[in-house]
Amino acid sequence: MADFHQNGAVATLHNLRTRSPEDLERELVTITGRQKVTLILPSLYSELEGPALPAILDELNTVKFIHHVVIGLDRASKKEYKAARKFFSRLELPHSVLWNDGPRLQAIDARLAEAGLAPSEPGKGRNVWYCVGYTLSRAESDVIALHDCDILTYSKDMLARLVYPVAHPDFTYQFCKGYYPRTAEGKMNGRVSRLLVAPLLLALRKTLGENDYLDYLRSFRYPLAGEFAMRSSILPAMRIPSDWGLEIGTLSEVWRNLAPRSVCQVEISDAYDHKHQPLSEDDASKGLSRMSTDICKAIFRKLATDGTVFSKETFRALKASYYRIALDFVETYYNDARMNGLYVDRHREERAVELFAANMVEAGRTFLDNPMETPFIPAWSRVQAADPDLVRDLYEAVQEDDKEFG
Repeated sequence: MADFHQNGAVATLHNLRTRSPEDLERELVTITGRQKVTLILPSLYSELEGPALPAILDELNTVKFIHHVVIGLDRASKKEYKAARKFFSRLELPHSVLWNDGPRLQAIDARLAEAGLAPSEPGKGRNVWYCVGYTLSRAESDVIALHDCDILTYSKDMLARLVYPVAHPDFTYQFCKGYYPRTAEGKMNGRVSRLLVAPLLLALRKTLGENDYLDYLRSFRYPLAGEFAMRSSILPAMRIPSDWGLEIGTLSEVWRNLAPRSVCQVEISDAYDHKHQPLSEDDASKGLSRMSTDICKAIFRKLATDGTVFSKETFRALKASYYRIALDFVETYYNDARMNGLYVDRHREERAVELFAANMVEAGRTFLDNPMETPFIPAWSRVQAADPDLVRDLYEAVQEDDKEFG
């Protein structure tokens, strides 16, 4: 049975296995009869051909508390968009497909670029941002939930537990983050969370001293989880990072906009597996190498906005502290894995730590060279102030695509 202890700045809602998933879903159906829940699915076209997404859609077809699904489709030609529409037609829930590479949404993007408000680079952050804009244009959601399309161990129970804390009228939470153990096929996964984020936060605390923001991040058991839910009322003010710091950046925005008592995390699964990114030691622009650099920059930027002063000496001390802590973590994870019958390759773990340490220094150098750089896409409230018609036009662009290809 899971523990039930609270030991962080945000509330932790556990899965104590004392209530059946069916009972939880029945209550959620009653709750969502009074308020509407939208699910956002950011998807690459290539994920339509993988094993995860078809199974996810089959599970969603048994869900009774979702009112609409917004699917953001990236990297799709016209032929592929038409194929995607056919693929998603198996989804029985009401849904919309945003063809992000289509001419109508590209025209919206060009219009935003003229105003200096367009996302700076392609990727998941941009996809999610447009899905959020479209959800706001529909003006009918009380709660939105988001999860990835590559979850190999997906079940509808994950979604129910993710939505419940922010949908329940007796709870005051406005943002909920999912968490879960990262084990699959006899291996301990989640290297970036285990070997970068956790030791980095400890090293920052040791280097910089006590810091409420660092304590807040350390409260999350799996801060890089891609599953979260929130009240729709906070969407217009949320800025979404366009790089691979999306999850950390989102938590930072929640910290900026909400009091910790309005934030919670919930255990949504006993086991979680998805598509694994390569370490990419030879190409810093890809894989976990790129991700680690973007995560470090996201944390450094946020600390700087709160008044932390960084220097070359700070980053040298931080690297030394991080490296020692991370190597100790490698030992601890190895022992934990052995005790639970899991496999950990200590050599590969230490190689990952070495790469992350080097990327941490590079992220610090980049930050010092260009402290004004920001990957955040403007909040939708700013877009609406700059171009009051754009949200409506985004809605109509999606509807026109639907009419032309439906």
